[in-house]
Amino acid sequence: MSALIELENISKVYRGAEDVYALRQIDIAIEDNEYVALMGPSGSGKSTLMNIIGCLDTPSSGTYQLAGTDVSSMNANELAEVRNHRIGFVFQTFNLLPRASALQNVELPLVYAGMRRRQRRERAEEALERVGLADRMQHRPSQLSGGQRQRVAIARALANRPSLLLADEPTGNLDSRTGEEIMALFNALYAEGNTVLLVTHEPEIAEYAQRLIRIRDGLIDLDQRHDKDST
Repeated sequence: MSALIELENISKVYRGAEDVYALRQIDIAIEDNEYVALMGPSGSGKSTLMNIIGCLDTPSSGTYQLAGTDVSSMNANELAEVRNHRIGFVFQTFNLLPRASALQNVELPLVYAGMRRRQRRERAEEALERVGLADRMQHRPSQLSGGQRQRVAIARALANRPSLLLADEPTGNLDSRTGEEIMALFNALYAEGNTVLLVTHEPEIAEYAQRLIRIRDGLIDLDQRHDKDST
């Protein structure tokens, strides 16, 4: 049985007067229901790798299979379809519509997916309940705390029931206490069976994951698993 994410010989080259290699023959396999932290310093290729895994960019060479589908040679419209149905994104800056309610923000990707109004309302309500915001559905982002806004963003990412939850620095704009609450939520989502890929530069945040992949100079510098139950 194939992994959820399979990268084989993935390279990314930016052509110019002098070619810049962002990634060099990366091989990664991530199984369904893994919790993985991706780390790396600025310029390491971490963001490029995240963009390829998230179907926001394509590799220069190599193959990428997501849930058994080769997405490495897809065009922009095909990649957008994959993102809408298979990947849930959580960003550092929340990216919420300021004049829309929490419920409307969570419904947004379901609108793009062409889901009927009644069904998307039910999905959005269910997602907000999962993140503990059943009593905040009609609140606008300005009426919510930073932690609550990030919970709305997580609910939006979950609404399409994606194969992969991709979180890019999800605690970067939060104080330490609120950040811990958000990471506890990711732990709960992982325990429920979600596959989580967490991109972070903070070692203490990466410690929440079951596996650490570190990128340096476009190469995998470390790929290490650890058993949280044994600590």
